[in-house]
Order: sequence, then structure tokens, then C-alpha cells
Amino acid sequence: MEKIFVVKRVAAKLHGTEAAIDTAMVQAAEMMADLVQARKDLGLAATVGASTTAKVMTALAALSEARSAMVEAHAELDQTRLRLGVRTKMVGWDKMEGSAQVQEEVRLADAG
Repeated sequence: MEKIFVVKRVAAKLHGTEAAIDTAMVQAAEMMADLVQARKDLGLAATVGASTTAKVMTALAALSEARSAMVEAHAELDQTRLRLGVRTKMVGWDKMEGSAQVQEEVRLADAG
């Protein structure tokens, strides 16, 4: 299998994983906000649900660490891409597979 296609497949998974972590972070942050708002709406003391909110914050911190690790992995994979001699930069993970730019990137990679 040609290197460019393998690199492209890995890049798509990388970008998908980064997006999934970002989505999970947003969901966890929104949950935290809703937990605090629910406590206030119900007129409950700050001690009610304190353990739960602490656990959600722990999960959010873990997601932040996961995001940092993926950013580091991204940088390492970029270096590996260069060492493999693949000069095409795979940006715009949300581009359609058959878009003109993706086709042009593949054409350039094949020519190089």
C-alpha cells in the first residue's frame, strides 16, 4: 500500500480522536455547569453533590490530560510523516474525501 494512503488513514483517525476528546470535554464542562445550576435551582446547599461535582472535575482534568497527550502524539506523527518522506500536509480533517484539494494533495504526493 502506498505511504500516502497509510499516512492519510492514520491522520484521519488522529483528527477524529482529537475531535472526540474535544467533544467529550465540552460535554463534561456543560454537565458541570448543569450540576451547579441544578443545585442552585433546587435551593440546595453547596455541600449537596459536592462529591459528584469533584468527580466530574476529575474526569474533566483527565480529558485535558488526554488532549495534551494527543497533541504530543500529533507532533510526533508529523515528524514520522516527514521521516517517511511524505511532504503533503494533511490539514482540514473535515474535508470531503473527493474534494479538489484532497485530490490535488494526493496527486502531488504521487508525483513527488
